[in-house]
Amino acid sequence: MKKLSESLLHLLSCFHLLAAVTSQVNPDVCRYPLGMSGGQIRDEDISASSQWSESTAARHGRLDCEEGDGAWCPETTVEPDNLKEFIQIDLNLLHFITLVGTQGRHAGGMGNEFAQMYMIKYSRDGSRWISWRNRQGKQVIEGNRNTYDTVLRDLDPPIIARFVRFMPVTDHSMNVCMRVELYGCKWLDGLVSYNAPAGEQMKLPAFPVFFNDSVYDGAITHMMTEGLGQLSDGVMGLDDFTQSHVYQAWPGYDYVGWNNESFPSGFVEIMFEFDRPRNFTTMKVHCNNMFSQHIKIFRQVVCYFRSDSDWESTVLSFSPVVDENDPSARFITVELTNRMANAIKCQFYFKDAWMLFSEITFQSDRAMYNTTLVPPTIGPPTNTPPEDDPTHKIDDSNTRILIGCLVAIIFILLAIIIIILWRQVWQKLMEKASRRMLDDELTASLSIQTEVFGHNHSQSRVTNEQESNAAYERIFPLGPDYQEPSRLINKLPEFAQSSEEPASTSTASSKSTTTTALVQDGAPHYAEADIVNLQGVTGSNTYAIPAVTLDLLSGKDVAVEEFPRKLLTFKEKLGEGQFGEVHLCEAEGMQEFLHEEYLFDIPEDQPVLVAVKMLRSDANGNARNDFLKEIKIMSRLKDPNIIRLLAVCIYSNPLCMITEYMENGDLNQFLSRHEPEGQLALLSNTATVSFSNLCYMATQIASGMKYLSSLNFVHRDLATRNCLVGKNYTIKIADFGMSRNLYSGDYYRIQGRAVLPIRWMSWESILLGKFTTASDVWAFGVTLWEILNFCKEQPYSQLTDEQVIENTGEFFRDQKRQIYLPQPVLCSDSLYKIMLTCWRRNAKERPSFQEIHRRLSDLES
Repeated sequence: MKKLSESLLHLLSCFHLLAAVTSQVNPDVCRYPLGMSGGQIRDEDISASSQWSESTAARHGRLDCEEGDGAWCPETTVEPDNLKEFIQIDLNLLHFITLVGTQGRHAGGMGNEFAQMYMIKYSRDGSRWISWRNRQGKQVIEGNRNTYDTVLRDLDPPIIARFVRFMPVTDHSMNVCMRVELYGCKWLDGLVSYNAPAGEQMKLPAFPVFFNDSVYDGAITHMMTEGLGQLSDGVMGLDDFTQSHVYQAWPGYDYVGWNNESFPSGFVEIMFEFDRPRNFTTMKVHCNNMFSQHIKIFRQVVCYFRSDSDWESTVLSFSPVVDENDPSARFITVELTNRMANAIKCQFYFKDAWMLFSEITFQSDRAMYNTTLVPPTIGPPTNTPPEDDPTHKIDDSNTRILIGCLVAIIFILLAIIIIILWRQVWQKLMEKASRRMLDDELTASLSIQTEVFGHNHSQSRVTNEQESNAAYERIFPLGPDYQEPSRLINKLPEFAQSSEEPASTSTASSKSTTTTALVQDGAPHYAEADIVNLQGVTGSNTYAIPAVTLDLLSGKDVAVEEFPRKLLTFKEKLGEGQFGEVHLCEAEGMQEFLHEEYLFDIPEDQPVLVAVKMLRSDANGNARNDFLKEIKIMSRLKDPNIIRLLAVCIYSNPLCMITEYMENGDLNQFLSRHEPEGQLALLSNTATVSFSNLCYMATQIASGMKYLSSLNFVHRDLATRNCLVGKNYTIKIADFGMSRNLYSGDYYRIQGRAVLPIRWMSWESILLGKFTTASDVWAFGVTLWEILNFCKEQPYSQLTDEQVIENTGEFFRDQKRQIYLPQPVLCSDSLYKIMLTCWRRNAKERPSFQEIHRRLSDLES
């Protein structure tokens, strides 16, 4: 009961913290599908300007759905400069929208219509429509290049709207169909507009600084009216106002600012309009305080409240403590003491020559009180007792009813909390029981894929996020060029003379050597039209390569031999998917079918242990073609520390590819069964691994990653669980992710979309969706940490998944509050220094795998 009481107190404190931050919108985490693909948005809330037929009506324009004819299609051909066609979504409430996704009409391979470009219009009230523009003023958004891929685009700046329209745009007459999704979260502030004086210009000796609200979506003259902009976009300005979070933005971009010489009254007045009467608790104003440039936070703020149509006579006044020692920007919290209003007008008084704001947010509750009640007076107490003031007389019976309702609600919440806690305890007991039963059941995800690790983990995790809000699915922040599910495989050595020469690919296979279209800053990337998808054998994964590379591959013969399937003896199923299965097998006479570079320390008359990917007989033609293409690509990966394709069975069904398998299993399980050399190991009679052998295994992993990085391949899931161990501590990085059910805890599930190994991922991969060789270097540092801990502990074991994600935010902010993995007991200072260099915030400052391999080799010698 004591633990239960502590849990209750913890949960209640969590509720309090949640209530304290609900008005703080963070664009980096406000990225949930709002219900087109999941069905939370109803058919009647989806409309369109026209439809080609009933089977292409607006309700069929849902992302990832194939109902009807597979998409929304307008009645007529879309013409250039004719923006009359649109599909419209009514969210019923205001939402903060940060991301949009589109697809064409695939219709099981029968469709060929998609929107190459589109624009977005939005409205908060259904009458005034606003055209979205990015921070550079561009309205047109790049759309799809085929009918099947999902293309996700960040809205920067984000929009606050109830109604959203997707309007296809073309540069020539063409048929267009669309499937769409919106991503974001509810707009809890309720703010629908703010009116303020237009921002002004500061003339510095080196350059001018513009403090205008560049994304304001209302009318702008000398005043800004009936719109929202930078004061509500969720982006806080930096300490140095001449710098900006936004790439290629001008100095002062993050702030809206005013000079006191333009305001003889000594204050700037800003009026905030809300969607309905609200009970306001606080206002938070993010201010610059760079006093060396005559910029300080406001001296005083005086706020007026409007409940109906008239402004109340009772005002609120607040004077913050002005800090003249610390020049950093900060939030100033103004207590609004539960004032009820549908509009607030605040006068901010200057303390110095300039006043700069980057964000103003409100915390409020929906107004639930009798509107005849008069709000409490703000100001000094009077000599008249409250009970003698007729304006403060409240019906005592209503008060008792209200208190009774609140008490009842508290008891109901406590009952719900107890039920949830009991359910969690029961689930943990069941998970432990099932884990014991399934401990020997190996699962594998052998297809080459970038985000979804397959259904083998589908029952592995029920996150707090899923339980608390099943209507939403979490999407991690993605770069503006992120496209899914297209995946690239970059140039192999024989294609070095290809006309396409990307400098470095930035997204790739989660458990293989496949890469995607993202690249490092400044490097070119493949257009979506250049991508050819390959469906992985396990069915739940997809992999893609540039069309130019595929054409070159198609002209080459498969570099592996046909193997007689009668010589395969199936030992155990490792995994399965929609289109195929993976088996652990013994292969007789394998040595006769291999090239000279393959060396097996096994007599020729003994079978070789192999993993076999097998395509199901009922797989469709696309899956079969993709399987053959995968064989061609895998046959060209040749390195001593990479699992290789040995042979194939493609002359008859079922199609099979045969890969190496290491007899000692994965490195995580191998090390967890061993102990470091020492007296303790001798007393317990436990198998040991020497420090030199640990370094040898780490060096081999670095060598294999050096090979992959030389091909610009990005692994995306480097960890000890994905390294296999052979004789004499030989290590090979697998092109498939070997895992037991016990590894399900290593992945953070994004409901319905992906499971991600966040404890091994770099901060930019989690927050920005950016995967490069440098992010693999980060994962190598974590893998090295695992090795030196003998895999006895999960990385960041003291942190929850949510806290791990929060820690990546500290890496992003780089204010020296980030948590690093501690130095293992067996780890020398030189090895830990290698780890720390792998975890540098700036990806360009991390060492290459060539350098890591050299430094580890030097330590070995």
